[in-house]
Amino acid sequence: MKKQITVEQAVEKINDGMTIMVGGFLSNGSANAILAQLSKKNIKNLTVICNDTSFPDKGVGVLFEPKMVKKVITSYVGANPFSQAQMNDGSLEVEFVPQGTLAERIRCGGCGIGGFLSLTGKGTLAAEGKQIINVEGKDFLLEKPLRADIALLGASVCDESGNLWYEGTSRNFNPVMAMAADVVVAEVDKIVPTGEIPPENVHTPSILVDFLVKT
Repeated sequence: MKKQITVEQAVEKINDGMTIMVGGFLSNGSANAILAQLSKKNIKNLTVICNDTSFPDKGVGVLFEPKMVKKVITSYVGANPFSQAQMNDGSLEVEFVPQGTLAERIRCGGCGIGGFLSLTGKGTLAAEGKQIINVEGKDFLLEKPLRADIALLGASVCDESGNLWYEGTSRNFNPVMAMAADVVVAEVDKIVPTGEIPPENVHTPSILVDFLVKT
């Protein structure tokens, strides 16, 4: 069985200045128990890669009121007044990335790809500072890969080998983030015997998962 640890042990793996990826879409599919415990830890200067900054009391959103995050790479901050206020007063650096571009940058980080070319954002503020590459007469933005020190995933079911299954839309960014971090911690609702999850239903293979937290 994959090494099962407690919520507290998972939080101990996160320290000042780390880059963390957090799965979820407005906390659906997030490692909510780990993040709630993390919000009580006195750490600062985190760089967080996530789809959104969630709500103030859920998911990754709980990290913003205590001002634990220095920079967030995300697509949306509109549901969290703390991340909005910190962005506006300059205490939080926000790198907005179109949602599909964000997913692909993470995938590139996980697959060892040096980046990809995209038309999305060309001619807008999103293109500022980015390299332009011309292909057959058409200009593209070079979007670079994203990786993290640790990824916090929220899964519905895992088996004793560490294979993960996500129910419904909770899958979202979790599978690509599992590929793009040095350490992967999965918070799971249920652990079943190996073989109970049909192979075709395994969304994240066990080889990508370092630690499990049962909640």
